[in-house]
Amino acid sequence: MALGEFSLIDRYFKRLASPASMPGMVGVGDDAAILPISPGHKLVVCKDVLVEGRHFFSDVAPDALGHKSLAVNLSDLAAMGAKPIGCLLGLGVPTINETWLASFAAGLGALADRYRCPLIGGDTVASEQGIFISVTALGTLHEKQPGLLRSAAEVGDDIWVSGPLGVPDIALRILLGTLADPQNRLPGLRVGLERPEPRVALGQQLLGVANAAIDISDGLTQDLGHVLQASGVGAVIDLEQLPVDQRLAVFDPSVVRDAVLYGGDVYELCFTVPAQYRPRVIAVGESLGLELFRIGKVRRQPGLFAQTDGSLTELKPKGFDHFARSAR
Repeated sequence: MALGEFSLIDRYFKRLASPASMPGMVGVGDDAAILPISPGHKLVVCKDVLVEGRHFFSDVAPDALGHKSLAVNLSDLAAMGAKPIGCLLGLGVPTINETWLASFAAGLGALADRYRCPLIGGDTVASEQGIFISVTALGTLHEKQPGLLRSAAEVGDDIWVSGPLGVPDIALRILLGTLADPQNRLPGLRVGLERPEPRVALGQQLLGVANAAIDISDGLTQDLGHVLQASGVGAVIDLEQLPVDQRLAVFDPSVVRDAVLYGGDVYELCFTVPAQYRPRVIAVGESLGLELFRIGKVRRQPGLFAQTDGSLTELKPKGFDHFARSAR
């Protein structure tokens, strides 16, 4: 017998919404979820949408897609310094493929379990135009903690990123056929594109240390540009200090440079920290097993500039455009 909407939910997603993970929670099965928020805490909510052909390839492994659909939202919570507490899933599929659904649910569920972010509800629908995924993630902050706001960068802050850049963009170019891959690096690089690791623990550890933060979803210059604009400041970044994955050394340096500066789908954090807190940032990285990279400085003069060999060159913020011509 073919599955209907509610049997689909019961079979593949209801088990991901165990109330045991949060006493007092009301999840899948009612008209709305109930999340007990302890006194003294604020709710943080974010949503991301993934559309087949726009944000992912049709041949992506369904467990990887399940992972990424939640990971990109957890990354937004991380950029705020929030603690995840639950998520909602909106899923549109052309047909009910049980093998695909089981794998998708497993990928989403594994990440949800790891970050104690249970699925608490959502909706499913037939989608004739392809797969459509909408995840809403919920998190908390202490009532006295403003979070890591884009608007809080200050003149003199160091600019940091939480990991190497460029891999997802290079993988995307290879998949699109616009970049040759003579040494068959794609299998390893594709993991970076399709299974990003949200820096949830780092975001929470940066509370009280960093001033501002953003996750690099659309490209370093574009996302850092959002921080600078919101804070009314400018910045200089040192091109020689930008962290580049060693696996990219086989590709043309100019291509790699563009991937590092403008490539999206990275989901590392970019954050600003007062210079006197450098030892604390390093200690946070060491405690989490992360190498954090200081790449520049916030300054009063507006604009984003690159420093190389003692000279400054203006960088125009650019990156992924969700309304540009579909590339996938």
